[in-house]
Amino acid sequence: MTSKYHLSTGSSTDGSYDVLVTPESAGWGYSGLRILTLQPGEAHALSTGDSEFLVLPLTGSCTVTTDGTAFELTGRTGVFASATDFAYLPGGSEAQISSASGGRFALPSARTEQGGQPARYGRKEDVPVELRGAGACSRQVNNYCLPGTFEAEQLLVCEVLTPGGNWSSYPPHKHDEARTDDSGNPVESELEEIYYFEVAGEGGFGYQRVYGTAERPIDVLAEVRSGDTVLIPHGWHGPSIAAPGYDLYYLNVMAGPGQDRAWLICDDPAHGWVRSTWDAQDIDDRLPFGGGNQL
Repeated sequence: MTSKYHLSTGSSTDGSYDVLVTPESAGWGYSGLRILTLQPGEAHALSTGDSEFLVLPLTGSCTVTTDGTAFELTGRTGVFASATDFAYLPGGSEAQISSASGGRFALPSARTEQGGQPARYGRKEDVPVELRGAGACSRQVNNYCLPGTFEAEQLLVCEVLTPGGNWSSYPPHKHDEARTDDSGNPVESELEEIYYFEVAGEGGFGYQRVYGTAERPIDVLAEVRSGDTVLIPHGWHGPSIAAPGYDLYYLNVMAGPGQDRAWLICDDPAHGWVRSTWDAQDIDDRLPFGGGNQL
C-alpha cells in the first residue's frame, strides 16, 4: 500500500535511487533521504546543492571522494550487525561514492542556509549506542548525528533497532512546534521526520502509527516491510511495532527551521505514564544487537 505518508517499497524510486524523498516531494521544507544501491565496481556522483548529507552504509563499504579528499567507509554486513562509520558532506559539495564490492547506502539530508560544516569522517567507534526503555519497550538507538554526538547545521540522524515482539517510538511523542515552558526554557522543537524501515527475516513486517490533533489531523497505521518509508510532517508518532519473530530497524532523519539544532520531544499525555514502569523492568537481553559504545 502507498499513501501520501506511507511510501511502500519501490514507490519512490527515481533514477539511481531505490528511495528518493526531497523536501519538494514530501511537501515540507527541510528533511530528505535517498537510498542508493551500487553494484560491485559502480560509482555515483552526488551534488549536495543546498543541503548537507551523510553517507551512511546500510550494507557494504564505499569510498566517498570530495574536494580532493577520500573517506574510506568500512561499512558493515547489515543494519543488525553493528553501527557503522559514515561521511558528512556540506551543501555545495560535489562528491563521488564508489564501492569495489557493492552495497546499499543511506543518504539522509537537510536543507541548510549556512552550507554546513566541513566534510569529514565519522568513526564507528565514536557512535554512542544507547539502550532505551525496558521490558517490551526495550530498543537500541545508534546516535550518529545528533546534538552532542556529531556537529551539523540542521541534520539529525539516528537508527533504532527493536527486537521482535517489542514496541519502540513509545510512548507516542511529537516535535512539530517550537514551545517553551513558563520560564522560557525550550521544551519542544519543530522537526520534520522520515522513518526508513528494514525488517529481519523473509516476509518480516512491523507497524507504524502516526496521529494528529483536531487542529492538525493526520492518521497513519501502516504495515511496514523492508524498504518502506513513512513521512511524519507533524503529529504524535508511535508506536513502531516489531512483529514477533522479526527484528525491526528504522533510520530516523529529522530537520526543521529552528536556528538552534535541537531534538526536543513531547510525549502524548495519555500515554507518557508508561515511562514510569520501566524502572521495575529489565532491558531485553537480546540487546545490544551488534555491540558498540553502549550508554
